[in-house]
Amino acid sequence: MNIAPLPPVSSLAGTLVRARENAPYLRLSLEVQPELADLLASENLEAAFEYSARAGDGAENVRQKLRREKRALALTLAIGDLAGRLTLTDVITQLSDFADRALDEALADIYATRYPDASLEGFSIIGLGKHGSRELNYSSDIDPIFIYDPDKIPVRGREDPSDAARRIGQQLVEALNARDADGYVFRVDMRLRPSPEVSPVALPVEAAISYYESSALAWEQAAYIRSRAAAGDPGLGQYFLETINPFIWRRSLDYGAIKNIGSVTAQIRDHYAAGQKFGPGFDLKRGRGGIRETEFYAQMHQLIFGGRQPDLRAPATRDALAALAKAGRIDGEKARVLSESYELYRVIEHRLQMVNDQQTHSLPDTAEDLSRVARLHGLDTGQQLLDLLEPHVDAVGNIYDDLIEPDDDTRLPADEEKLTAVIAGKNLLEGDSFLQAIKRWRSGKVTALRSNAAQESFEAILPDLVDAIATAPNSTKALARLDSLIDKLPTAINFFRILEARPALLDLLGKILSHAPVLADALARRAELFDGLIDATALDLPPSVEKLTEQFARTETGDDYQILLDRVRARVGEKRFALGVQLIEGRHDALDISAGYARVAEAAIQVLTDATITEFEETHGKVPGCGLLILALGRLGGEALTHASDLDLIFLFSGDHSAESDGKRSLGATQYYNRLTARIVTALSVPTAAGPLYEVDTRLRPSGTQGPLAVTLESFYKYQRESAWTWEHMALTRARPVYGDKADRAELEQQIRGILRKDREPEELRKAVRKMRLDIVEHKPPKGPLDTKMMEGGLVDWEFIIHFLQLKTGEALYPQLGKAVRALVATGDLGEEMVAAYELMARLLVALRLMSPDCDFPPVTSRALIAKSAGQESWEALLDGYDKARQCVIDEWNRHLRPDPDEILGDVTR
Repeated sequence: MNIAPLPPVSSLAGTLVRARENAPYLRLSLEVQPELADLLASENLEAAFEYSARAGDGAENVRQKLRREKRALALTLAIGDLAGRLTLTDVITQLSDFADRALDEALADIYATRYPDASLEGFSIIGLGKHGSRELNYSSDIDPIFIYDPDKIPVRGREDPSDAARRIGQQLVEALNARDADGYVFRVDMRLRPSPEVSPVALPVEAAISYYESSALAWEQAAYIRSRAAAGDPGLGQYFLETINPFIWRRSLDYGAIKNIGSVTAQIRDHYAAGQKFGPGFDLKRGRGGIRETEFYAQMHQLIFGGRQPDLRAPATRDALAALAKAGRIDGEKARVLSESYELYRVIEHRLQMVNDQQTHSLPDTAEDLSRVARLHGLDTGQQLLDLLEPHVDAVGNIYDDLIEPDDDTRLPADEEKLTAVIAGKNLLEGDSFLQAIKRWRSGKVTALRSNAAQESFEAILPDLVDAIATAPNSTKALARLDSLIDKLPTAINFFRILEARPALLDLLGKILSHAPVLADALARRAELFDGLIDATALDLPPSVEKLTEQFARTETGDDYQILLDRVRARVGEKRFALGVQLIEGRHDALDISAGYARVAEAAIQVLTDATITEFEETHGKVPGCGLLILALGRLGGEALTHASDLDLIFLFSGDHSAESDGKRSLGATQYYNRLTARIVTALSVPTAAGPLYEVDTRLRPSGTQGPLAVTLESFYKYQRESAWTWEHMALTRARPVYGDKADRAELEQQIRGILRKDREPEELRKAVRKMRLDIVEHKPPKGPLDTKMMEGGLVDWEFIIHFLQLKTGEALYPQLGKAVRALVATGDLGEEMVAAYELMARLLVALRLMSPDCDFPPVTSRALIAKSAGQESWEALLDGYDKARQCVIDEWNRHLRPDPDEILGDVTR
């Protein structure tokens, strides 16, 4: 079998047309980089690369520089790739090399800021996965391991080397991973480090070596086939890899080790049952005969033979296959088929990711979207794309089938016939996916089910579990997520015993696994979240903030600060999980659930802040005459959170900034409240054994990230009156104090109203509001077709209209958007349809954050539920209502914010 030829070399100008028509992300990228687009249109690819290399010139800082360079490089590579001017090797090598440079530059910037006199040593970044093998794709994560030498890493003051390494590692992840107006550099996934749930972000080199020599698992051995010292201190990185080399490349493998490697590869198909059947929706990475099976075929042979033959240790997949074939370790024809298929898969994977800059590996499941990818590749129809891929998928799948031998000890017990009949009767999934999953669960290889007690609890509930998954709204998704959940549990005993004791929860489990990937992931992290659903009151809306605060703050004798934090996080997590379940069950209006999320968050802030202050005062005392205030903005200020909302907070303090605390380690007021604030943010956001809580965003504070975390009330008022931008006053329209002395909070609210009511020149205000929206259009495109926030006529446009009118009139200054829009309707400033538009889109946002977080069209089986959550009778009615709501917003935008024909800012494309 020969690989079907890729589209012939074409003009860059023609390729630009194809890109604009079929890839929204590329179209937007061309729009925000017009100079680069012009160079590409002039057929000058070399000049485009030169432009990309200097795209960061003039940036304000290294983070901005790297984001602009990455954006330009990715676009240039994409167009060169689509035009056939660049090979797959060209693309993945340049992306990987840029990742190395980005890590080095970001690390150097951190050193220059924290340790200006230190040389760049003592901290090394080990690249794993596609980064390690220099095979990155357009939307790859990088999977680094951070290693440090305690004797060489720089420290300042009394800083411990471990603290220095942790801070450097966290800042490095943030520098590349965080999104801002210029996008992001690379997503950073730290989960390949040993025990990622408990280990620090950076590992001391000798401790890391000791772990890999004594405790590492088979999959970790396989992961290090694709490893290299990618950035940082090269000597340290090489020392680490050379020392653990015997762990990776063992000169002899016993049969147990080979069996372990085989079990890792065999579990791929079992674990990802969904997306296995070839056709629309096929998972090109995890599906049978796909990318991962090709990679594992090479890696398994490398692990078996590479210990004695160093020339087989090539990190890149195609290089490894060639080396194995040359050495006679695999059949030459199989190596050719695998290598050519792998190249095609990676090219098509790139096409998938070019459409919306999403980390996807699955073929679209609709004919229209599949044809879009096909046209982007240079084909005419989606069927042609399927015809191109299918023979390769079949060939690779057959080759991989021969690699995995059946394991005799995984045979089903005597009830196989009974289970087969039950599953067939339910018409569950396709083929024997559920039976294969049961075989794996019973094999003794799944950690959560290894003990006799766990197996007994599993067998007791198995018949009902089969029935629940078979009758779930989306049995394919439900099975895949159940399999993932069981894999992540440390033990499944309690989980299955709860289901056995409360069979009614099985139906609820099927709904969660079918509809809500966010809740399924939370359940996989903390199966005890299910315990809270035993009480029927769990499906009631949360009580008042005061009552929630009382519930969260309950302690037991002997609780210290850390135990209290864990208790609060666990209780808050249970409430948030229950609110998500209430939406899935259709128990309450999505707007009421949104308000419930906000009450839970506000109570969490109250309790965690109180506890942190008490702990802090033990060492530093109190600052006489001063007090902390917390101002909520955004969705929390407006009392309308979603399951995924950040907390936008500003920290303030009253009193004299020159005062000092009265504790045994006295601090000045400014230092006192900034250190206290940092601890409160940590209490709210750092994951512990109880799991993550909230992301806290403090960038709306005066002077943004350049300003201190906490400022005095007086300086806050002065900044807002004299220095704040219009967009900061727009944000202030949703400001609401959520913590602090009652009198201070009342004064803060009064001052904010005064600031918002100051006289403004309407035309200047209109231009400023438009410019801010244009900036968002340029830098933050919609994530998908149902991104109800960012789409044209979506919630962001709706909110901008509200905020514009609030600042223009000085009226309707309610942080709650529902109250604000009704007040503006009453004054005649807005049409009444804006109320219905808000409520539909706000309800839809709450539902999508839980059921379709990628903002793409959800599975057909979830659409009726999402429509119901949005207050609509059907999916078709929802789409129709959504379009009408957006058009209503567009009309109001044009009425209030459309520019004059000669306005220099130009018009938003509306």
